[in-house]
Amino acid sequence: MNTIQKISKNIGLIVISQILTYVLAFFTVIYTARYLGADGFGIISLALSIGAIFGVFVDMGISTLMVRELARDKSLSNKYISNSILMKILLSFITFCLVVLTVKIIGYNQIESIVIYVITISVILTSFFGLLNSLFQANEKMEYLAMANIINSAVLLLFTIIGIFYGLSIIYFAGIYVFTSTIVLIYCLIVYLLKFSNIKFEFDLSFWKPTLKESWSFGIIFLSGMLYTYIDSIMLSILKTTEAVGWYSAAYRLMYIALLLPNAINIVIFPVMSRMYSNSSKNSLNLLNERYFKYMIIVGIPLGFGTTLLAKQVILLLYGNVYIPSIISLQILVWAIVLTFAGASYTQLLQSTNKQLIITKISIACLIINIILNLILIPPYSYIGASFATFITEAVLVGYIIFITYKLGYGISYKIVLKDLIKVLFATSIMSIFIWYFNSLNFFLVLIVAIIIYFITLYIVRGIDDVDIEILKEIRG
Repeated sequence: MNTIQKISKNIGLIVISQILTYVLAFFTVIYTARYLGADGFGIISLALSIGAIFGVFVDMGISTLMVRELARDKSLSNKYISNSILMKILLSFITFCLVVLTVKIIGYNQIESIVIYVITISVILTSFFGLLNSLFQANEKMEYLAMANIINSAVLLLFTIIGIFYGLSIIYFAGIYVFTSTIVLIYCLIVYLLKFSNIKFEFDLSFWKPTLKESWSFGIIFLSGMLYTYIDSIMLSILKTTEAVGWYSAAYRLMYIALLLPNAINIVIFPVMSRMYSNSSKNSLNLLNERYFKYMIIVGIPLGFGTTLLAKQVILLLYGNVYIPSIISLQILVWAIVLTFAGASYTQLLQSTNKQLIITKISIACLIINIILNLILIPPYSYIGASFATFITEAVLVGYIIFITYKLGYGISYKIVLKDLIKVLFATSIMSIFIWYFNSLNFFLVLIVAIIIYFITLYIVRGIDDVDIEILKEIRG
């Protein structure tokens, strides 16, 4: 099996699992939001935001470093696994103490505090099975990673439905996350013990310092990313209400689902790019980056225009009239996702080529920008201000990452980028005109026809070229 076929096979596995995962997660979000209302959903979203931010301290970038290093040298697997588990036990204790301290300082009420603590426990458990998932990813055994994702979402949805059926409290809905994380952790341990090897603990304190020294930059990248992604919800809860958090999160959760494709490709591409860099295959790296970028704008740009035009129908269909305020947030946040799509290949390229420290510095700068923007925009504009803060921050982040990549000599030819953008924008314009004139018709009919129109137009204008067709042939084998 050649590299293209292996990448496509793994992407296929991850995309299928991600589709199932996101479909299940989609229903979990919708059912939870409708059942708990904007205020209750806001509390859960707040807790998940705090958990996501502090969860970085449990991992400190160790999992990402593992993927890169084990993709290059698999003999280090047991050393990384055993020492990382011990490191994470210590980091978990420190993290939980930090969460308790934060909750006390902010002064959340009893219910909010309990939900936050419970969600934090689930995040800690998630970090441990994430360690094993990194091993699966480094070995390009995406089927195990895919199954872990499916189990996680399926169990979460099942017990969400049970909670709604029996009319259980918000504490139960927080507890679901702990139970789900435990089930997935058990699954990952079983796979590791059966398919890889027994964990032989190699307590090597001398291994800790260089590992944490190398991984911390990944950790700071994730922390900065999590902060400027989720700090909006925390600041909304402090400066406004949990109801505002609920309206904001309803739109944001939909955008999270839209990240299915880049997330799936990132999981597969990261070890491949890392291996290409270690083998000094710069031409292959550049080609992979070019195609990755092209496919992301082919999906991302029409997603932005389509969602902007159909936002009202989407919110009313999924959440109901209670979440009408979420419409404008969705129309703003979708463009942050478009930017994320555009910058995905460049971010992976820098991480794969040992340039993660550059992303760290950019991420810290963007975090500061995001906090300042939230302080300025949330008081007068509430969740709408938070949405604009997210968009502006993402624009700065992606723009500077692309600029740095060009400066390092890995940039895509301006002519190629311009040519691809013109074709994608033309096809998107035709699609958008159709949506604009017929958006009063059945939502699903308009959506399906719009997608067909877009890809037919893209094919006619040669937005899908000979190289893309050749890649498709390679994938088919």
